[in-house]
Amino acid sequence: MTLVSSIALRRVLDSRGNATVEADVLTESGGFGRAAAPSGASTGEHEAIELPAGEAIAAAREHAVPRLVGEVYAGNQREVDTALHAADGTGNFSEIGANSAVAISMAAAKAGADVLGAPLYQHLGGTFRGDSVPTPLGNVVGGGEHAKEATHIQEFLSAPVGAPSISEAVFANSAVHARIAEILDDRGIPAAKGDEGAWAPPVSDAEAFEIVSEAVDDIESELGFEIGFGLDMAAAELYDAEADAYVYGDRTRSTAEQVDYVAEMVAEYDLVYVEDPLDENDYEGFAELTARVGGGVSAPGASGRGPRADRTLVCGDDLFVTNVERLQAGIDKEAGNSILIKPNQIGTLSDAVDAIELATENGYETVISHRSGETEDTTIAHLAVATDAGFIKTGTVGGERTAKLNELIRIADDAV
Repeated sequence: MTLVSSIALRRVLDSRGNATVEADVLTESGGFGRAAAPSGASTGEHEAIELPAGEAIAAAREHAVPRLVGEVYAGNQREVDTALHAADGTGNFSEIGANSAVAISMAAAKAGADVLGAPLYQHLGGTFRGDSVPTPLGNVVGGGEHAKEATHIQEFLSAPVGAPSISEAVFANSAVHARIAEILDDRGIPAAKGDEGAWAPPVSDAEAFEIVSEAVDDIESELGFEIGFGLDMAAAELYDAEADAYVYGDRTRSTAEQVDYVAEMVAEYDLVYVEDPLDENDYEGFAELTARVGGGVSAPGASGRGPRADRTLVCGDDLFVTNVERLQAGIDKEAGNSILIKPNQIGTLSDAVDAIELATENGYETVISHRSGETEDTTIAHLAVATDAGFIKTGTVGGERTAKLNELIRIADDAV
């Protein structure tokens, strides 16, 4: 029933107006799935390789499609993804492109779910998934690689950890975003938006902390449940290897000073979450910061979610790149206590789930994430529910961001 009968690939636009890969997978019984690959601006050096969309499509048509059509079953995700690896023949999808691989992988999963008549999250996670929905982390102020002439820190994230439902959490993040616009206006600060729809004001990091803290406190008081905030520092973009220092405009910080700075901000603002606070190869620095602010690593199976957990999540994105080998190295060194999961970073859903399972087995929280260049695809919303992830990072406003958020609301309402 789920034997793949055809695969179509095309170029479509992402949210930045760049070309990306969209895949359609059809099975012999009429099951259909469509998915599109996202693309990052702040990318880790250890990520799977994304090719220009046209090149990725041509390579996938030549090498991957013949191995899939009439050969594998969309209902067997491991089989699909193993065939994609075999078609590529490298360890990082540099032959067919991680963008073509992940688009086909996600589309096949949707086709398999369609044949079963089940929501994608149940197809991926099993019959009993669906009762636990992740807390959304909403990007409300940003700079770094997402917006020039703004903050050095790439993202300031609203975190409605006390929200009683996903719907209230989503609307809380939107309210924080709107309140920041009012504060900026009151201060006479003009602000455009960055790649992910966050405000990108020309302010210092210190002033951004003040603005976000004020907005979060205001909305928390208004709604009556706990809202914290966190950061994506994207520190690999700040790190200058030659100087062995983190560069914040005219100021530099050594690794020890960077650890102290982040720890001070965690203490001052009671930060819920800090992503990529150090360079993508600095396991030791991650371990030191985790010991100071992350409460170490939880017992296997434990979760850091919910109203103000007893630890700040120290999350590895560029450090781990959704890769089980890099994650295992981090586990061995107690570097971080959570992992960011981006399917396109590793190339297939199976590889992403392997990273999630390894993290969970070792007490690391999982945070499913979008990319700065996104599409209307909602696969990551289903992946987050399917794997019982504690958090999802998928923006706050903008159609390609709200597509995922609205899908989570529908999942919680049994409306998918």
